[in-house]
Formats: sequence, C-alpha cells, structure tokens
Amino acid sequence: MAFSEYQLMSVLAQEMNMRKAAERLFVSQPALSQRLQNIEKEWGTKLFIRSQKGLSLTPAGELVVKLSQEMLQKEEKVKEEIQAMQSKVHGTLKIACASIVGQNWLPQVLKKFVDTYPHAKISLITGWSSEILEALYEDEVHIGIIRGTADWKGPKYHLFTDRLYLVDREIQNVEEVLKTDRPFIQFKSDSNYYQEIQDWWHRQFQSVPKRTIVVDQIETCKQMTFNGIGYAILPAITLNSVEENLYKIPLMDEKKGSIHRDTWLLGYDSAFQLKQVKAFVEIVEEFLEENSTSIL
Repeated sequence: MAFSEYQLMSVLAQEMNMRKAAERLFVSQPALSQRLQNIEKEWGTKLFIRSQKGLSLTPAGELVVKLSQEMLQKEEKVKEEIQAMQSKVHGTLKIACASIVGQNWLPQVLKKFVDTYPHAKISLITGWSSEILEALYEDEVHIGIIRGTADWKGPKYHLFTDRLYLVDREIQNVEEVLKTDRPFIQFKSDSNYYQEIQDWWHRQFQSVPKRTIVVDQIETCKQMTFNGIGYAILPAITLNSVEENLYKIPLMDEKKGSIHRDTWLLGYDSAFQLKQVKAFVEIVEEFLEENSTSIL
C-alpha cells in the first residue's frame, strides 16, 4: 500500500462514512469506493462492511487500519527529523500537560512560542500527571509537563514551585476551620496531590471536615470558593489574579516550612534533539527568567 492508501484507510476508520471521508480526502464518493475496492482486492478480503447507517470494520479491517495508523505515525516522525535538520523551526510540537498548568501558565508560554516561530504547529493534550507520564511512555508526545514528584529517568527541567493555600472569604486563620460549618470544597486530582492534602489535614486537625463538596475540576472548585460557597485548598498558580476580600492562609508542614507543589518538564533525549522542542525549551527558559516572581 502507498502512503495515500494508508491515509485513506485511516480517514475511513475515523469517519465510518463514505461521504464524509470523501470530503476530507477531496475525492468523489465513486472514486473513493473504487480505491477501497482495489485495496480490499490487494488484501484479498473485505475490510469494511457497508450499510445504510455507514461503515463498520471487519476484523481484517481493524488490522489494516492499525497498520495504516502506525505507518502514518512513522512517516510523520521521519518528516519531523528531516525538518529538524533545516534552519527554520517547523514540525509539530506535541505537549502533554497537567490540566492546572495548561489553564493557568502554559497559554502565556505558547503565545510567545507561536509569535516567535509561526511555522511550527502545536498539539496539546491535558490531564492528570499520571496520564501525562503514560503519554510519554507511549511516545505519543515529545514533552510532558507534570506536577509533583518527577520520577523520570530521562532529561527533566524544574519549571517552578508554588505554595498551597487554604482560601476562603470568611476564614482568616487555620484555627477557624474547626469552628465553621462552611463546606470544604475539594477537586478530584491525582493520588499524590490528594494524599498531600490529606496528610496536612490530619496533622493539623486530627479529624475529618464537617461538610465536604467534591467537584471534578480545579476551576470549578476555585469559582465556588471565590463566590463564597465554602473554603478550599488551592495552589498559588490559580491565585495570581486573586479577588479582594479573599483570605489566603499558607499551608505549613510539621517543620513550619511551606507546603508547595513543583512543576517539571520531562522528555526523552531524542525529543530534545528536535528543533521545535529545543525552541520551546528556550522560550520556557526566557519566560521563567522574565516572570521569576509571578508564582508565590
């Protein structure tokens, strides 16, 4: 199969519809149908079952689609390596980033990157730090940005440290937490962060919160806190544009030191050889130097 045929199989598997696939491939439906028949003839078996509802893959089709996607990924990787040899920064920069960093820090860095290197493209996925590491292990991205402890054997760069705060519109010191009936608003996070909060809470109070509200996103938690629904523990990265009449109480460990979260940039040696990755790291270093005191 030629690379155009691998692309054809990949698009058909994504759309599962001849008309939509033909539109994406800029060919007519009859021409696409003929090309698919030729591919099926080449493999000696049906790859798609056609019906009024669209297409469905046969077991053989699943294998050929998997091969097609692997070949397209290999082709893209070779193109990136060739582009890395050229003087201009081209290619796609593939980043997996912890959601909280993607919402509050990364957009400013990416703005600087795209302004400096307009020929480069960006592919960004966000999630929990555990999901970022998985994307790196599976070679789905060039670099990952995670929160917490960086258990990584490849190259890693420390980006910044930010403190954790107990945030509320009414509570002004930690002792008031035991007296209030206001709910503790928590957001779902990776186990490392959750355990850190739990450890601090039990050291501080030796009890559980009277009332708890659990939300799925840190931004929801932040907005509920800002609107006076309850109190929360939030990292400084989310509080740069903090509103008035909002109290921030820093969390302290047993040695009276501040409890904080570290943010790291990780990747494999091979990825850091790519011109677009090198350029991004340079932009990050410039940004951190210019904004070294923006996260407290």
